[in-house]
Amino acid sequence: MRHIRTIIDKEWAEVFKNRWVITTMTLLPLLFVALPLVMLYMTNSSLPVEMPAESAGLPPGFAAACSGLTAGECTQIYLLNQFMLLFMMMPLIIPTTIAAYSIVGEKTTRSLEPLLATPITTIELLAGKGLAAVIPGVIISYGVFGVFVVGCLLLGLTPAVLSYILSPSWLLGILVLGPILSVIATIFAIYVSSRVSDPRVAEQVSSTVILPLMLVMFAVLAGKLVININFMVIAIIVSALIAFGMLRLGTVIFDRENILTKWK
Repeated sequence: MRHIRTIIDKEWAEVFKNRWVITTMTLLPLLFVALPLVMLYMTNSSLPVEMPAESAGLPPGFAAACSGLTAGECTQIYLLNQFMLLFMMMPLIIPTTIAAYSIVGEKTTRSLEPLLATPITTIELLAGKGLAAVIPGVIISYGVFGVFVVGCLLLGLTPAVLSYILSPSWLLGILVLGPILSVIATIFAIYVSSRVSDPRVAEQVSSTVILPLMLVMFAVLAGKLVININFMVIAIIVSALIAFGMLRLGTVIFDRENILTKWK
């Protein structure tokens, strides 16, 4: 743990000097929390509470879940069902931005070769660099979700909408699935960073990790998919298996001897 802690401290000292990383870690969370709050405010004041849910014009598959709710409540829950995916993107994007620079950035500054020449093991190296990216992403995601909940309380949303925000599907997505996705994004970004020689290429290729989540978002927008507790449990299990498999492959893909001898 002492070696891992040293690597984390070193990573943070280097990463937080990067203006692009700082910009991503500040502006992106502000945007992702402001956008749903603005949309909820607009729907909160534009739809009469006495309208039945059937009048909201939502996809049939989702409207069936709005029994006993008003059109305004159903519309807001429908929006929240999509905005949840924005909160799921934060633990993907922020760690990816950090991890994509972790290997190739040190190569360009000639600081990686001395590190790889030390007695530190590959597992310790990957764990340190991975945690240095995952921890900020998870902390920021949790903090932004807390700000979002406070904002919803200030908006005066109905108890039905507030209960949906704190429902098991949301809490599992933010508290459990988010960190797992963060691990997947970080490992993938480290893989890419260890194989390319340009930091910009590493960032661009690593960003493709959000494509599966974008496909889920399009399915939700089209009314083909509703994010509920069943979907969240399946997503957690599948993501955990993927993360475990990627961790096992980590020491195979990260070839420190190749980095030391062949990188030019």
